[in-house]
Amino acid sequence: MKVFITGASSGIGEALAHEYAKRYKKDNAILGLVSRRSEHLHNLQKTLEETYNVKCAIYPLDVRDHNTLAAAATDFLQQHGAPDVVIANAGVSSGTLTEHEEDIAAFQAVMDINVLGLVHTFQPFIKAMRDAGGGQLVGIGSVAGVRGLPGAGAYSASKAAAIAYLESLRVEMLHHNIAVTTIAPGYIRTPMTDINTYSMPFLMDADIAAAKFVNAIENKRRFVVIPWQMGWVARLMRFIPPVLWDYLAKNAPHKPRIEVEKS
Repeated sequence: MKVFITGASSGIGEALAHEYAKRYKKDNAILGLVSRRSEHLHNLQKTLEETYNVKCAIYPLDVRDHNTLAAAATDFLQQHGAPDVVIANAGVSSGTLTEHEEDIAAFQAVMDINVLGLVHTFQPFIKAMRDAGGGQLVGIGSVAGVRGLPGAGAYSASKAAAIAYLESLRVEMLHHNIAVTTIAPGYIRTPMTDINTYSMPFLMDADIAAAKFVNAIENKRRFVVIPWQMGWVARLMRFIPPVLWDYLAKNAPHKPRIEVEKS
């Protein structure tokens, strides 16, 4: 099993790396791990290789940099061949308000990482997967992409765009026998949610979420909300009329406006 994961140094990405290493330690698993934080990646590599006896290739980089990510993908392909699964997990979140000029930079970062980061991650692998006869691309969306949330315009917009992009990609890849899975998490306990001061229903620990993510990936789910309770919330959110949504959401708590948190 060969798996390439971005945003691997903390949160969901780190939990996914552990989950794949644990599941496939007897099958000579090879993990390609990407993150901006070099020290965290080296520590993760050491832990995984010593604990599970798997092989890890680490790439400290920013998914906004297409050239650097393409070079990492080329290195992985040359060393290990086409991956079975590529998981575009890198994501950021920040409270944003359009009225503040200083938030424009946060809008830019969130859109670049959460949307273009998906494209930068997948693009270098598609030809190799197609030539190998198949594979799977996995993108991490969010329930926040179902409806616009106050104080989270950048994040909601980025995740809505991610969900639509992944659906387009899924149909395109049908011609190449490449599966595309969209995972839309609810609240997962990570550094990204630790700063939230409001109630987070159905909050799930990252290791439990990672196991459910991998189950969904192995079953080649097209679109899945995790945990399942948030799936029903998402269905309800889709059908709330705009006038009622405005009434319900206008006084909802906002995510703090601080420096963008990266994973």
